[in-house]
Formats: sequence, structure tokens, C-alpha cells
Amino acid sequence: MPAAAAAVPMISSVQKLVLYETRARYFLVGSNPAETKYRVLKIDRTEPKDLVIIDDKHVYTQQEVRELLGRLDLGNRTKIGQKGSSGLSRAVSAFGVVGFVRFLEGYYIVLITKRRKMADIGGHAIYKIEDTNMIYIPNDSVRVTHPDEARYLRIFQNVDLSSNFYFSYSYDLSHSLQYNLTVLRMPLETLRTETTQARQESFDIFEDEGLSTQGGSGVFGVCSKPYEKYVWNGKLLEAVKNTVHRDWLLYIIHGFCGQSKLLIYGRPIYVTLIARRSSKFAGTRFLKRGANCEGDVANEVETEQILYDASVMSFSAGSYSSYVQVRGSVPLYWSQDISTMMPKPPITLDQADPFAHVAALHFDQMLQRFGSPIIILNLVKEREKRKHERILSEELVAAVTYLNQFLPPEHAIIYIPWDMAKYTKSKLCNVLDRLNVIAESVVKKTGFFVNRPDSYCSILRPDEKWNELGGYVVSTGRLQTGVLRTNCVDCLDRTNTAQFMVGKCALAYQLYSLGLIDKPNLQFDTDAVRLFEELYEDHGDTLSLQYGGSQLVHRVKTYRKIAPWTQHSKDIMQTLSRYYSNAFSDADRQDSINLFLGVFKPTEGKPHLWELPTDFYLHHRNTLSLSQTRRSYTYWWTTGVLKHLPLPFDEVTCAENRHKLTVKKFHKFEEEIDIHNEFFRPYELSSFDETFCLAMTNSTRDFMPKNVGIDPSPFTVRKPDETGKSVLGNKSNREETVLQRKTAASAPPPPSEEAVSSSSEDDSGTDKEDEGAVSQRSTPVKVTDTGDNTKITENVVQSTKDVYGVNLSDVPSEDDLTIYARFVQLGQSQHKQDKSSQQFCSKNHLDKVINLIPISSFSQDNIYEVQPPRADRKSIEIFHAHIQAGRGNMQPLGKDDFLMYREYIRNRYM
Repeated sequence: MPAAAAAVPMISSVQKLVLYETRARYFLVGSNPAETKYRVLKIDRTEPKDLVIIDDKHVYTQQEVRELLGRLDLGNRTKIGQKGSSGLSRAVSAFGVVGFVRFLEGYYIVLITKRRKMADIGGHAIYKIEDTNMIYIPNDSVRVTHPDEARYLRIFQNVDLSSNFYFSYSYDLSHSLQYNLTVLRMPLETLRTETTQARQESFDIFEDEGLSTQGGSGVFGVCSKPYEKYVWNGKLLEAVKNTVHRDWLLYIIHGFCGQSKLLIYGRPIYVTLIARRSSKFAGTRFLKRGANCEGDVANEVETEQILYDASVMSFSAGSYSSYVQVRGSVPLYWSQDISTMMPKPPITLDQADPFAHVAALHFDQMLQRFGSPIIILNLVKEREKRKHERILSEELVAAVTYLNQFLPPEHAIIYIPWDMAKYTKSKLCNVLDRLNVIAESVVKKTGFFVNRPDSYCSILRPDEKWNELGGYVVSTGRLQTGVLRTNCVDCLDRTNTAQFMVGKCALAYQLYSLGLIDKPNLQFDTDAVRLFEELYEDHGDTLSLQYGGSQLVHRVKTYRKIAPWTQHSKDIMQTLSRYYSNAFSDADRQDSINLFLGVFKPTEGKPHLWELPTDFYLHHRNTLSLSQTRRSYTYWWTTGVLKHLPLPFDEVTCAENRHKLTVKKFHKFEEEIDIHNEFFRPYELSSFDETFCLAMTNSTRDFMPKNVGIDPSPFTVRKPDETGKSVLGNKSNREETVLQRKTAASAPPPPSEEAVSSSSEDDSGTDKEDEGAVSQRSTPVKVTDTGDNTKITENVVQSTKDVYGVNLSDVPSEDDLTIYARFVQLGQSQHKQDKSSQQFCSKNHLDKVINLIPISSFSQDNIYEVQPPRADRKSIEIFHAHIQAGRGNMQPLGKDDFLMYREYIRNRYM
């Protein structure tokens, strides 16, 4: 069992917002989902260019907020006592504040008005922004207009916040699951020392009342500082970060989030894929290449796959596992000139960097966040008639060689070059087989995260691959140390396929660590891999649209060489779409990103954003001012990082990392730490049709064949015609399936022609069977339907050593045979006994044969009649009192009732 956590995540108490408007001020009222606790922000509208926000940091009750709004309404009417016009009007309802932004006039407030649940991690919901509202704060009477304000507003709104932006009220999306759970398991002594600092943030004198008198029964709530690289609204919240309560600050990430349910004989396992795009040096394909002067690379994405048993959702009692990998541009000073209008513009090295300064900054960041080893998988072309991609490989090899000579050999950066395009064109080589070998070696070096120790079955029947697994083993489980960094030129098609293969290998180890499969190995054409492949293709399409302007051109099925012929025409269209986007619309998208992220700040009297010939100077700060300090060319890592390797420095318990935490002590049943109320929402009316866990992708419903007699294991290899749906099928089919499931209890539509043809050929090198496939869970019998009335039964004979782990003797002992013979004789005599003779058998004789003891509380309990048990007097009195209370006849409360009610009020509201 996983070890109990020392703390729990804090849940934001501001999840529902209402913006009220007067002539002079905006009042932003935020509440928790139960609407029992409220906070109020007062925003001044009389300042034309400054942002004046007042937060009294007081927690209001519902009655206090109503009285406050009533007084504001009465005091802001045009005439005192007038009832016709309202002095306080309701402007908009929202679910969170994205931030505040100013161009050339006054400030705007950006609010989230629509959201949609996308994933659930241990009861902590992850939402996608569906719609936003941008409201101008200053009053029209004080507004100073500017002719270019409307153009800046249009550029800012070109960043579509309803497209792949995610947030959570209780789970830190900017950090990995390993970091979030490591923080919760910090020693109690460390949490107690940090509680004092958090106590000074609030003015509520009743905040810690009663905690000391309960003998330490309080629970520590922990809130960590977000990782700024993956936060996209950090600049928008910068103006209010130090003046408002932390519950108002809602950090959003950009990238991808998807979740599917893997049912293993009814046991729900949630597979989640989260991609975090870096907000540093962010941009579009040809306009952002390489790295900037601070070591941030273009198109840097951290992809994390999380696996957990949904039957137990607690972080302290549940089973959780995760694996992280990274993609990003080659960390060098390089670019491509798109003015030539060529499909593949020439690659240019912009600056000479003999001491690998930029690469050192980049890998230093990775050592701090992931530990060692850092593994580079370089997929660019190695052999070319004319040097193009090979320029990057040569420079990257030189940079890694230079940096490694100063690192200890056990923590050196591992460089793996592999020309994926060359292997793809070869008919003799299988791309995915080679990638699978690389993936196995990578996962064995880095390990993965799991919050529970190794299962007893793994110790009893150890696997050779499991014993060679790397990482860092602790008493509570395993930690991932190091990370795989994959890159090609664009970090799109080839990179996504390579990451999928590494993720598939890690998924097998994760399932094995949770005791769900008997060997850490997964094969293609199983329901589990198809589900995982669909997640990764959605992930790749989304990231490709954000960076390249089109969906993936080459997919996993393309490299397996089983893609249908119709896929080639789609690839051509995606290539044309990507070329058009890069040539005509990327410049406008780049301006929008620069304005949204605060890289460019409009200033009166300086050139406008659209007047700049390039944004090179915005992203490279060393071109505007020289740095006073220079980093060492030999000791290129941050102080203290090397001492804790292979563990990442960010997860080590030290004074520097403790300052990034906010710790507060709560009562055990406070709503700020009660994940049960946060997940189940007992105070809200729920509909099963709208329940997220029922609407999400399901391996049994969406991938398992609908034929009778099919092995239900998601680890059984299916034939091409034994699939629920195609991975490359139309995404609208899922909506049709959900609609059919709501209207009638019918199965989803049969697979399309594309679904059948897309799996007609398998060149992946995995084991194939002509008649049927062997289940991953060693299912001895498999039945498949080949006709209307014909069934083929295939018996798979395995040794008892493989199945049970022990060798059974060939001949049973004589005692065992005697017991078995008596058992058979008893069964035969039971059916031969005449029913008429049973009526004349004596009671004593029957008692000697069998004595039935009723286990039910009912004296008469069978299929014909049931006699309810008799209730005692006290239970009858309680029931009658309940009936009388429903009719309005209340009994007087006793002394114990008053004391219990007083304790309840004091614990919940004071």
C-alpha cells in the first residue's frame, strides 16, 4: 500500500465569480462551489491608466455578501430611496480570472465565462477554457482614447483562449505528478516551520482557532509556486500577484490534455496525457528556431503520461504512476529564412558559440527540473547530398562533447543520433522495431514515477527487465531521474512517433508496477495500445496545429506502413495547409503571441508592434544590454545541482525550495482540503448523461470488438476486423456514438471501411498469429467468430511454471485422490436421492447430513416470502420523530443537541 501523505493539496475557494458594476467601481465577488465562503475584490474605474485593486482578504458568509451588495445598491442609486433604477448591476458571471492587460489606454480584465472538464487526477478536475470575456475597466467619462488601441485589442484577441488552454483549482498543472506528490510527502517538521509564514497572510483572527486545542488533529494544506516556464498568463497576473489573495490567482497552461478509461475486467484505469508548451521563446514554426540567449528553446513541450487506479482516488491511498519526456528545438543559435518562399528554407547558424553557452544554459535548466541522465534522441538526417539538417547534428555533437568533459561520467549527457528518415525509406528496416529498442534502453536508464513499493508478485516472480530498471528507488515507490529529450528539425511528425514508442514502453512498465499485467510488455493491435495511440495522435495533431499550422503529416500508422491509401491524399493536404500557414499567417500569429505573453509592451512614443522589422531583440535580451556577470565556461551548472544528482534539484528538501511553498493548517473537514466534496459535489444536482467518467473514451465501449465470445482483456492482440473503431477514423463518430448511447441502449456504429483497411498489414515486427492472438494476461482459451454458426476454439497450452510460478507434481498423492473420490461420490448421490423419501427422513438424520444456519436478519427469507425483523423501541421512536419532523412538528432540543450544534458552527464557519 502507498504510504500516507503528510499533507494534501489546497483547493481554491474562488471558483464561481460574479462581476458587479457601478459608475465608479467594479466589485468582483468570488465564492467556493458550495457558496458558503466569499471573497470580494474592489476595482477602481476612475483611474484612466492605472490599475487600483483592493482586497481586504476577509472571508464573507452568504448573508454578509448579500448585505454588502444591498448596501452598495442602495448607496449608488441616483436618488436616495429611488426604487426604479438600480445602483448596482450584474455585469457577467465567470469561473476565473485570466489576468489584467493594458495597451495604450486603460486596463482590461479577462474572465473565463465557459469551461469544460477534460480530465480528473485523483479527484482534482482539469478544465479547458471554452470562452472568455474581455471587459474594459475605466469608466467612459474618464477614458482617454487612442487611435491604435483597437488594433492592439484585435492582435491580443488573435490568441484564441478557447483553444487548448487548461487550468485547475486544486492541481498544479505547471509541475509534474512526481513533483506534486513529492511535495505532499515532505516531513511534518518542515511543514510546521512553513505554517508560520502562511499564517501571517490572512487578517482573519479566527483562522487557527481550535487547532491547538484538538491535539494536532489539523491537516496541512500545501500550495506550491507554479513553474513559470509553462504558465501562459504569468505576465497578465503580474500586476495583482502581490496585492490579492492567492485564491484569485488562476494559472493556465497551453498545450494538450486528454484522458481515457482503460477497463481491465471492470477495473477502471485512467490514462492521462498532459502536454505543457513553454511560454519562453514561444512562437510559430519558421519564426522561432533554436534557442534564445537564456537557454529557452523553440517549441519546447513537456509531455507527461499519468496512469492511476480510479477506484481509489486519494493521493495518499491510491496508486499513481507517471512518465515525463520533452521535445524541443536544437539548442543552438540557428534560423531559417522564409523570404525565399521555399518549402525547405536553408538552415543558417546565426552566431558562433565555441563554448556551448546556450546549450549549457538549456541543459542546466533540465538538470534542475529532471535530474540525470539527460538523454538526447536526435532524429535529423545524417546523410544528405547537400548539407541541410546535418549542420545541426554536427554542431549539437560538438556542444554535447564539450559540456560532458566537465560533468562526472555517471551524470554525463547521453547522445543518441538516429536518422529516422533514412530508415523509413528502407524496405529492409522496420522503423518501430528500432525505436522500440531505443525506448527500452531509455526507460531503463531514467525509470519512471510510481507512488507505491514494488508488488509482492514482482518479488516472488521477478522479471529480468524489471530488475534492470533504473531511476531512484525509495521506501514509498520509485522516482524518475533524468529525462528523454527528442528532437528533429520541426519537432512534429518524427518526434511524435518516437515519443509514442517511448511512451508505449513506459506504459507497459507502469501497468506492470501497478500489478495489472504479468510482464512489462505491450503489443500493437491491442485495445490498450490503440487507446494510447489515439491519445498520442490527438496530442500530436494539437501541438502541430499550434506550432506548424496543420495536423500531423506522418502518423504512427504511416511508419507501421499500414495506413490506407486515402491517407496519402490527406497527407498532401496537410502539407499544403502547413505551407500556406507558414507563408501567410505565421507572422500575425507571432505578433499575437508576443503581445499576449508580455514580450512586447506597447509604449507611447515608441514603435508599434507591427512596425518592428523583427522580434529578435525582444527575445534576446543580451542584444539590448550587456550582462554584468558571466557564467563559467567549465562549471556551467547552477550551484547545488550537481550535489543532489541524480535527483532533480527542484524536488530536494532544502531552504530554497521550501520558500516556493505555501503551507497552512486546516481542520480535517474544511472545504479547502476536502477533495471528496470537490469531486462529488453533494450539494449540486448531477445528471448521469453529463457525468465526465461516463462520457470519456472507454476501451471496452470504443475499442473492444462487439462480437460474442471475444476475450475482454485489453491486452489481447486483435485481428484487423476485430476492432471497435479506427484510430484514424473521423472524430465526429464519437459524438454520434454518445448521442446513440443517450437515446437507446444500442452498440456504437460498426467500424468504417477505413477502420478495416487501416489494419490490413502489420510490418511492426511484433508477433502475429493467423488463427488468433494470445492474451497478455495468459488467457488459456480464446473464442472467435468466423461465421454465423461456426466457432473456432484455440487451446493455448502453457507450463504450470509459466502460469503459476511453481512446478506441480505429475501424480497426486493417495490422500488427495481419496478426498476427490469422496467428493465425486457425494455429488452423484445428491442427484440420485428421491425427493419423496426425503419427507420421511428424521430430523436427527438430516442434522447429521447438513445443518443450514440462516445468515439473514429476516426469520423468513426466501423467494416466496420475507418476514421483516422486529425493530427495537428506540429505533421506532427515532422513526416516528423523523415523520413528525417532516410534518413540521419539531421536538424540543436537549442540552447535548445544543452543544453538538454549537461545535458544528464553530468548526465550519468560524
